[in-house]
Amino acid sequence: MKIKLPQPFTFEAGPRAVLLLHGFTGHTADVRMLGRFLESKGYTSHAPIYRGHGQEPEELIKAGADEWWEDAAQAYHHLQQLGYSEIAVAGLSLGGVLGLKLAYSKQVKGVIPMCAPMFFDNQEQLTKGYRWKAKQFKQLEGKDHDTIETEVQALVDQSRGMFSDLGNLITEVHDHVDTIYTPTFVVQAGQDDMINTDSAAYIYDHVEADQKGIKWYNESGHVITMDKEKEQLHEDIYQFLESLDWNI
Repeated sequence: MKIKLPQPFTFEAGPRAVLLLHGFTGHTADVRMLGRFLESKGYTSHAPIYRGHGQEPEELIKAGADEWWEDAAQAYHHLQQLGYSEIAVAGLSLGGVLGLKLAYSKQVKGVIPMCAPMFFDNQEQLTKGYRWKAKQFKQLEGKDHDTIETEVQALVDQSRGMFSDLGNLITEVHDHVDTIYTPTFVVQAGQDDMINTDSAAYIYDHVEADQKGIKWYNESGHVITMDKEKEQLHEDIYQFLESLDWNI
């Protein structure tokens, strides 16, 4: 069976731009509804897909955190090349980590980390997530149970380097959060069982922005952009964006 793979998107609607960054093992579906909402409010958005994501699970272990950072930075530059001079960043999970790195590496108007890990103490959960995604993909390919189990286990065995890279990225950003001065809105799901939720308070406490906020969404899980409180999240993100000192 041929599987239709997800694609990056750009929704152009106005001069203010928001870079939307998906999570680990995810893709643009993570942030598509948010992008459409922002489009309806007059904001342009662009969402890339990092290398290895949104494809066969074998592709993911060929990439690593350095490539994902390059992809996020290139997506930022893509918006600049389209003519957008003021860019905010909203990122889910890994996307939140990459967004925070953009906030201390580039000129970012505002940053919204959503369920972004600051402690690499969840490799077991991440491995389970990768295993589930790989199994799901292979089921869609129409493979039999025994073949799926064998191939997925081989992938998990080969993924240690990828997780080590991811841990290094999280640690790097953890150690640089206190160099962020851009306005920050920290978003955290109350039912998040994927990351250490102390991460939210760590980000809020350590960013040096004069304008910063934090909000918990108690009915939502890790992929908060697609959960029960997504409409409220959309509105809160919009209000944060409206509060920024845009020049355009």
